[in-house]
Amino acid sequence: MSCVLCDTDGGQPVWRGAHLRVIRADEAGFPAFYRVIWNAHAAEFSDLSGDERQHCMQAVSLVEQVLREQLQPTKINLAALGNVVPHLHWHVIARFAWDSHFPAPVWAAAQRERDTAREAQVVAQLPALHRLMRERLERWAGQAVA
Repeated sequence: MSCVLCDTDGGQPVWRGAHLRVIRADEAGFPAFYRVIWNAHAAEFSDLSGDERQHCMQAVSLVEQVLREQLQPTKINLAALGNVVPHLHWHVIARFAWDSHFPAPVWAAAQRERDTAREAQVVAQLPALHRLMRERLERWAGQAVA
């Protein structure tokens, strides 16, 4: 059986480590939508060992911290649904009070029109954010034992 997250990066690669990778998802209206994807195929979080679960959540937390620090979003959304793609991945999404769906989930109906000017302002910050995210993930991965 084919798995899109086994066969592809799953989005714009930001960083790849031995156990997981971080990508930026191309989700219209949500310029700071990231996924932390477990490299080996696993359908559920409980398929990982305790050490692997801790490793995964440390990466999710690090991605969240960089987004909060660099973008000052209104909220960070975390989700691990896997209903459509049953390969373990965490959504880490910086949300803003001005985004088209806020405060509803990104998968709900839009609450207002998109603010493309503000979206572009966020996109302009992403190259520097990605450099910082890679630096921190590399430093962390060098210390992490998983």
